[in-house]
Amino acid sequence: MSNITRPTPDVAAFRAIELIYHACLTGMILQLVTQAGPRLAAEVVFRTFRRQQQARFLPGLKKLGLDALPHAVACAQYHYLSNQVGGVKVEYVYENDQKAWVRYPPPRWIWSGTAICGVPSEVSRAMLWGWHANNGVVLGNPRIGFVCTGQTVDGQPGLEGYYKEWDRELAPEERLQFSPGERCPAFDPAAAPRLPEGDWPEERLQKTLRNYAMEYITSIIPEAVAALGPERGGHLAGAAARLIGMHTFDDVAALLGDVAPGKEGFAAAFVRLARGQGDDAGLSREGDAIIVRQTSWRLMAERTNLSPRVFDAWNELWVGAGLAHDRFMRMEVIERRDHGDAHWAWRFR
Repeated sequence: MSNITRPTPDVAAFRAIELIYHACLTGMILQLVTQAGPRLAAEVVFRTFRRQQQARFLPGLKKLGLDALPHAVACAQYHYLSNQVGGVKVEYVYENDQKAWVRYPPPRWIWSGTAICGVPSEVSRAMLWGWHANNGVVLGNPRIGFVCTGQTVDGQPGLEGYYKEWDRELAPEERLQFSPGERCPAFDPAAAPRLPEGDWPEERLQKTLRNYAMEYITSIIPEAVAALGPERGGHLAGAAARLIGMHTFDDVAALLGDVAPGKEGFAAAFVRLARGQGDDAGLSREGDAIIVRQTSWRLMAERTNLSPRVFDAWNELWVGAGLAHDRFMRMEVIERRDHGDAHWAWRFR
């Protein structure tokens, strides 16, 4: 038997990371809408959700034990159960083996608070084109499509619709359809599917919520850079990240149990947040400066050939947080693994 003691999980840091990345996702989309326009914002949202769908949908079906169900039912149950794990409010209604509903009632997780007022209809539709319209393709069943019957951003009481298996193959433009005259039947929680049995302690739940929010940032920053180009995409993503860092840091600090003043307090919080993301951050003092180094960057571990502007944009989140904590503190990136260094490193003075 090993006598090695595992460190106590920092559940508060998991919560703080979930909060700041959730806000960052929404903020980046709103920044794109206002600064690049709805069309380009919709393109980035489409690319973000398509990447998520291609990476997560089939493995998720198997993990949730849904891969043997009729395809329309499996698709709807996947969205119901996976979003429940992610802390998203969602409903499911079975109609028959060829038709099953999924509904996201307000408040929408992705458009939390007043953000809902700044989201054009075409940006919300882009999310459906990116994910829901592609499930049949990924399943190898070209008869599966999604019919949207309402969108919250259009003033409807939720984003809702149903997966349907037609008796013919659908053309690409038919994979997402709109039928605003239909309404989702009433939701009966007792008749809904349940997550696989297992132990869900607070640590596991908060880590899952953290991962859910992080995965969207893993997608959206590189996709913004790819869709708009390194300069414009990186600038807009970074500008949004800085604003979110500034405007969420008080809430982040409160979740962490307050942060001590000055560079010492922020550097310690920065290490704690990095570890809360699953990275191997450590802190040292060099003269009157504090250095934080880490070798991993779990957020982008699955992405390859990234533009340097992806790191630049992401780093602005922490620049903004530092400005909110102490506007006189200087935070500098002094080592970068994407430039050939052994670590990612920041100096705080």
